[in-house]
Amino acid sequence: MALQLLILALLLFAVPLLVGGIFTDVDKSVGQLPLRWVSGQFCLWACFQLICVPFVLWSGNFVPMLYLFLGCSLALAALGAARSIAGWRKKKASGAVIPVFRRKPGRAEALLWTLFAAVLLFQLVQAVRMTYTDGDDAYYVAISTTVANDELMYRKLPYTGYSTELDARHGLAPFPVWIACLAKLSGMEAVSVAHLVLPVVLIAFAYGVFYLLGRTLLPAWGGKFPLYLIFTELLVLFGNYSIYTSESFLIARSRQGKAALSGIVIPFLFYLLLLWLKRLERQEKLPGVFYLLLLSANITSCLCSTLGGVLLCMLAGITGLFGAVSYRRWRQLVPMGLCCLPCVGYAVLYLFLN
Repeated sequence: MALQLLILALLLFAVPLLVGGIFTDVDKSVGQLPLRWVSGQFCLWACFQLICVPFVLWSGNFVPMLYLFLGCSLALAALGAARSIAGWRKKKASGAVIPVFRRKPGRAEALLWTLFAAVLLFQLVQAVRMTYTDGDDAYYVAISTTVANDELMYRKLPYTGYSTELDARHGLAPFPVWIACLAKLSGMEAVSVAHLVLPVVLIAFAYGVFYLLGRTLLPAWGGKFPLYLIFTELLVLFGNYSIYTSESFLIARSRQGKAALSGIVIPFLFYLLLLWLKRLERQEKLPGVFYLLLLSANITSCLCSTLGGVLLCMLAGITGLFGAVSYRRWRQLVPMGLCCLPCVGYAVLYLFLN
């Protein structure tokens, strides 16, 4: 069990942190550790979507896809590490000081951060302790288990285990296959990964996204910033007034792609679009890796839900159009449109296959 958890920690924390070194120039006004982890994981998710879907449609073989994704992940991690080392050496050669913390927090701020950490720990413990099986698990978690054990993707009925034709509708959003990859690489059962490991990781990951969004929305809050995160935690804790709210999905069903879409991907897209609009307003040039990260977010939405890409494509496209009109930066429509193309492609493929 200890070895399995160590492998999962490397796959879900260490590798994304290394990959996130590619995106350090996206936003230098926020904490680099959350930005690296979040951006690195989105890049890996997008890479997985681009690799997995062709295998699902072509042959359904799981093991070759797994090894190819693992190789791409290690290559991206090496690239991110090399970029981080080069940036560190450049700062060191220029004599720039690289502080561990931007400033020392005061006593009140430290108390607020401690309260935030305590409530977050409570949520993580409760998410594991009170885990349950809902109706969708009979399909999605069963797919993860079937793929990890039988090494075929969307070629068997998860309810019975019998062979069937390609399930293209669900195959275009193979989030359960990503869970199967984690299970296969770590040696842990897919159901344990889905119900015990992913709630802890993805809930913490969601708050990393909320942190980035809050730092962009509330740059002047300073020592009061933890209040924003604590208030967000309260909204999540008391958001179960319906089983269909994003808060309910995040706490109780984070193992499902649609929960990741509503609780992680959409807030992250809001962060990127807000950052984009602020840069346009200040007439600042956006680095190329920003559009790579926006592209990754759009592709990740297709991984989580077949029609999720359409929603994010509309959101990014409308924001891009109004931003270009408001600030008269017409050239920005080109990269924004290119970032939306994969979502359009998957939507057309969905209509063609169905």
